[in-house]
Amino acid sequence: MFTRNESALDRLIRLIVAELLFILAWFWLGGVIQTIVYVLSLITLGTAITGFCGLYKVFGVCTYKESQKTSKLVVMVLIAIFLVIAVLGSYYSNFFTKKLFLEDFNIMNNFYKQTLFNTGQEKRSESIENYDKLVLEYDNFLKKYSNYHPRVFASDVNFNSDFSKVYDRILSLRDQVYTGNLYESHLSLEEVRPVFQDILKRNGFSMLAVYLVDFHDSMEQVITAADSKNATAVISAYADANAKLLAVEEVNNDNEIQIIRNNLEDVLELAKTGDLDGLSAKAAELKSSFVKVYLKRG
Repeated sequence: MFTRNESALDRLIRLIVAELLFILAWFWLGGVIQTIVYVLSLITLGTAITGFCGLYKVFGVCTYKESQKTSKLVVMVLIAIFLVIAVLGSYYSNFFTKKLFLEDFNIMNNFYKQTLFNTGQEKRSESIENYDKLVLEYDNFLKKYSNYHPRVFASDVNFNSDFSKVYDRILSLRDQVYTGNLYESHLSLEEVRPVFQDILKRNGFSMLAVYLVDFHDSMEQVITAADSKNATAVISAYADANAKLLAVEEVNNDNEIQIIRNNLEDVLELAKTGDLDGLSAKAAELKSSFVKVYLKRG
């Protein structure tokens, strides 16, 4: 039987640390590192439950005293922290890992769409330029997500194989894009689109979510310019945000999306009329309307 060498406060803190390590491994990590963090979480949880720490024993440390008492207030606060981390930590980890995945996907997918468009138009130089960027970004994407799968993809057994097949297809088109029949390469690239859509749909992503994330970064450029009261920058940033929002509206253009549109147009109008004092407040409304939609449907 081990002699207890941890105080009640020590054990509660360890319980919270074990929880944080578990959430980190569950949502944010993959491969060997994930396994290591899971083990550390288990060990920390074990020491919290038993009240015994082997390292304390080795180094002669002891935080436990028979007469030591931890105030009820401290215990209640730590328990509250544990529950808050369990609820909010899980919710926001799930939210942000999905969001970051979609952002990474959209960076790569934008070059795919540009390559698809330019090969369809049989524009050689533009096709080559975007194809090279597509290969580079797809390689980065594949390196990141071949070992690490956000929790939403954890049960998708075809995740790696589908993305790998797409990569092989893209690489096989190099000679065709550079010197061959561009329209034939366009048709081959068209076959990639349903693969992407199937991966996203079978894991609970809607195309609306994909386009909302794509719009987000352009919207932030508008908001940043509005907050700095730079009307010229707002007008300049509007063009890209408008194009991205049009893609959202093609998928869904209900009342909530229309509110985002109205707020974006209001920001533009304020910039055009020189009403700099009202820009920041209207930009905040734009962001609020976007967040409302994304949290519900993103």
